[in-house]
Amino acid sequence: MAAQKLLALDFEVFGIVQGVFFRKYTEKQAKSLGVRGWCMNTDDGTVKGQLEGELNKINEMKHWLQTKGSPQSRIDKAVFSEAKEIDDYSFSEFGIKR
Repeated sequence: MAAQKLLALDFEVFGIVQGVFFRKYTEKQAKSLGVRGWCMNTDDGTVKGQLEGELNKINEMKHWLQTKGSPQSRIDKAVFSEAKEIDDYSFSEFGIKR
């Protein structure tokens, strides 16, 4: 069976996503799925980042970012760029940028 295609995309989550451990939970969720990339707070009060991983794991992560987040967060919307196919990971794991 061929290896799953690797995809990369950007995301930004709007709502109450700062000061509610959103990045910490995002990192934990990404690591549990084996998704790589990063997330960070923006000056606009959103959390944005990049995801890299297999399609099914990316889809699971997108669903989590759209519907779950951290327990205290309120997600108004999550915006995703079009996924691009990549040959290899550019990140070794998922981390939080400061």
